[in-house]
Amino acid sequence: MDTQNFNNIIDFNQSISNKNKPRDFFLDDIEDAEVFYPSRMNSNLPKDNKPETINLVQAFSLDETKENLAENNINVSPFILANTKEIELEHLKNDCIIPVFSKDNEKTIAHQEFIDVVINAVKKAFPHQIITKPEIRVSHQIKGRTPDAIHLNVKDLLEHQKTIYYERMAFIIRIPGIKDVVNGNELSLTLGGVRSYNLENLYNKKSFEKFKFFIGFQNKVCCNLCVSTDGFLSEIKVTSIQELYSKVLEIIKNYNTELHLMEMKELTQDFISEHQFAQLIGRSRLYQHLDKAEKSQIPILNFNDSHINLMAKDYYEDKNFCRSEDGRINLWNLFNLFTQANKSSYIDTFLDRNLNAFEFTKGIQKTLNGNENYHWFLS
Repeated sequence: MDTQNFNNIIDFNQSISNKNKPRDFFLDDIEDAEVFYPSRMNSNLPKDNKPETINLVQAFSLDETKENLAENNINVSPFILANTKEIELEHLKNDCIIPVFSKDNEKTIAHQEFIDVVINAVKKAFPHQIITKPEIRVSHQIKGRTPDAIHLNVKDLLEHQKTIYYERMAFIIRIPGIKDVVNGNELSLTLGGVRSYNLENLYNKKSFEKFKFFIGFQNKVCCNLCVSTDGFLSEIKVTSIQELYSKVLEIIKNYNTELHLMEMKELTQDFISEHQFAQLIGRSRLYQHLDKAEKSQIPILNFNDSHINLMAKDYYEDKNFCRSEDGRINLWNLFNLFTQANKSSYIDTFLDRNLNAFEFTKGIQKTLNGNENYHWFLS
């Protein structure tokens, strides 16, 4: 299978001065190149550009095991840590019960159904690409037991008498054939989502269910995720699997791959000094204690003291994204210090903070180039 690589497809800095809209930046500047283009990746969608709903079935996905990934020199460290553990899709399907809405006993959309929906959407959008098996991380295990085991001691419970489900679940699926290199780091196109039952009112009747979904890139050096605004929806509200499929496919269709890559590459061109980094760390810690009126005048930073402490540590110690010999650090490395620290976030806040890291770093870049919106953090 041909590997689609975005290296050298566009001199973005030259193009951007002549274009007005993001989608004007791209294919008209390319000759004889085979590239991935957002508006074409869904060319098999209906002509009205609305994703159709389907009778969903289990998708076929290439089972790229950890051994395969290791052979291909792909880092297999988790994309999120915190209090999560890795599980297999089969465990969700075979060993976990499905929560219901208590007032009408209607079932929720199960974690495995969400994953299947995304797999089907990926196969629809990228019919000629190989995809990896889902990497699934879960937390907040909810245990129970069957009615016949109500009087048994824990040590006497049989396996079939135990019930389990996970309150929170995050997963990613990689498309290794669509990749690019930023600052020497290889990135591969990655999609995934988050489901948190704690955001649902399971004590009521069935209503809209909430999901988070993203399409972006994963840095193979550290497995940090790179999420942009148009590739992420923090709250997809649906009542059915078919509706969820349609909305996921719509996000994939609207994601502007080239613009996201351009913005990440531009981060490599700007640097902050050691003094400015120290100012940023100090101001970020002060930010948590500002009153609401002052905070409303400053751009949002969704990282807490524990994240900021990790960034300060990694500024000196991280082998991939630490400072240079003169103490400076480029904004691409700063962004990765944010996303590396974000791995300690809980599942339900993980993707939102990842997007905030990107938007915040772009804000620092604008400040270095004359915009004063983020000046408070460097002053």
